[in-house]
Amino acid sequence: MEEKDCLKSVENFDKTGFNYTMSQITGRYKLTVLYAIYRHEVIRFNKLQRYLNILSHKTLSNTLKELENNNLIIKKDYRQIPPKVEYSLSEKGKSFIPVLYAMCEWGEKFLK
Repeated sequence: MEEKDCLKSVENFDKTGFNYTMSQITGRYKLTVLYAIYRHEVIRFNKLQRYLNILSHKTLSNTLKELENNNLIIKKDYRQIPPKVEYSLSEKGKSFIPVLYAMCEWGEKFLK
């Protein structure tokens, strides 16, 4: 049986797997935040912001909300004083890690 070429097989772009994937990860910092959460497994907001050191509080907060709405990350909110919130990858987010590895390998190949 012939394997389907997902980059060429669908007539309407909006029905492609590529378009769906891009809708989930498009945003200036989404891939960066996914990488950081993957690297730390579970991370609190302030540590994530310090680690990335490139995002304002508002930008990071908005990015995390979008990733959570796309079911790529899990937000665990502890009801305590002071507030404690942790972020980790969901199963859907974990399934995206091979794509990050492929991007990393591609970048390493052409970095030099």
